[in-house]
Amino acid sequence: MSFPKNFIWGVSASSYQIEGAAFEDGKGLSIWDRYTHRPGKIWNNHNGDVAADHYHRYKEDIALMKEIGVQSYQVSVSWPRVLPDGTGKVNKKGLDFYDRVIDELLNANILPIIEIYHWETPYELYCRGSWLNPDSPDWFADFTRVLVDKYSDRVSHWITMNEPQCFIGEGYWDATAAPGDKLGIKEVLRAGHHALLAHGKSVQAIRAYSKTSEPAVGIIIVGITKMPHTSSKEDIDAARQLMFMVPDNSYWENACYWNNTWWFDPVLLGKYPEDGLNLYGRDAPEVGPNDMKIISEPLDFIGTNIYHANRVRAGKDGCPEEVIPPPGSPISAMRWPIEPGCLYWGPKFFYERYKTPIMITESGMSNYDTVSLDGKVHDPQRIDFLQKHLLQLEKAIGEGADVRGYFQWSIMDNFEWAEGYKERFGLIYVDFVTQQRILKDSAHWYKKVIATNGEYIKENPFK
Repeated sequence: MSFPKNFIWGVSASSYQIEGAAFEDGKGLSIWDRYTHRPGKIWNNHNGDVAADHYHRYKEDIALMKEIGVQSYQVSVSWPRVLPDGTGKVNKKGLDFYDRVIDELLNANILPIIEIYHWETPYELYCRGSWLNPDSPDWFADFTRVLVDKYSDRVSHWITMNEPQCFIGEGYWDATAAPGDKLGIKEVLRAGHHALLAHGKSVQAIRAYSKTSEPAVGIIIVGITKMPHTSSKEDIDAARQLMFMVPDNSYWENACYWNNTWWFDPVLLGKYPEDGLNLYGRDAPEVGPNDMKIISEPLDFIGTNIYHANRVRAGKDGCPEEVIPPPGSPISAMRWPIEPGCLYWGPKFFYERYKTPIMITESGMSNYDTVSLDGKVHDPQRIDFLQKHLLQLEKAIGEGADVRGYFQWSIMDNFEWAEGYKERFGLIYVDFVTQQRILKDSAHWYKKVIATNGEYIKENPFK
């Protein structure tokens, strides 16, 4: 087993979480600029006004990426930094910022992948209904065209949007993310349908206006992973079944959005899953005659973000049931279960169903990282986490899953949404008071992994 010769080793981040400069150089307000300033919404009332100050320190950050040997970086674009009102007049200073970032990456021999949308809806579009507005797919397509016109002479890889389950479900259903609304199921599903249409129209815009002859285009969807509790055929079948079904809210509170098939099936199969349509009934979104053709525009890859998995077994009645981990089971600082098998079963099940090349576009762990007396940041837990997970990913690839790349979340510590600066996911330690950067031990380990195209994961890093 080994990683393919053209396998991409990358890192990820998102604009609001690292850029800062929230009110500089003509940038418009985003829904996160508003949401994080509402008392009590973010841990310790943190906000992303400064974040990791990447807007002013991008050269330093890209130099550190080069030192690590990163092959690709997902450049997340702030919609209101480029289009302050979401539509209409372009902010040249915002457009020029990403122009400089792209050139800096190319000079460092790092492949830029433009991620068009990572949850930063312009506030002015929120005031016009945001994803509930039937014009929102066209707004997004216009935004896409602005970026393609400017950057596609140098950029060949594009991601339309990141995690619709999160920005729709958490933003409009349970109010744990911006804009912080609690809508009914009908409205949530309508907003989700418009977001999927926006994705499809964005793909059309990329292919129509790209100056690169054959751009590579994908979308990122959370890979909500289930893995069998044992190696029995019954448990494997149960895990697969639960991973690809749309449960009702009696199963878990946020089942209406926290599932795979309601989002993956329209994009890759051109239809909503039958169990979801039967479940939602009259609450299901109205689908226009050409909607599914637009939503299912052909893709070159799917990005999926996989951090952990829930174990599943076959119940006595034959129905799948989740298994509660025993006391003392390993968890990350984020309190997520540590299950390395998620990077085996997730890609395996997704490729079985969709037969589309996969990029692991986010994967990593939050850890209790501190600066030691020697001035370094020692994070053996993260190294152990990454090594075990990558061994499982290599196994999935060896058994036929077409996985083209792995992107560590995140390149640096950042503003972690509702958790503020409490959680540290980065390969680079950031002191948010001084903005000092320190490569963690895991960054040096990842450098060896990249340099050997994954062979180093077979070595004992602690000998």
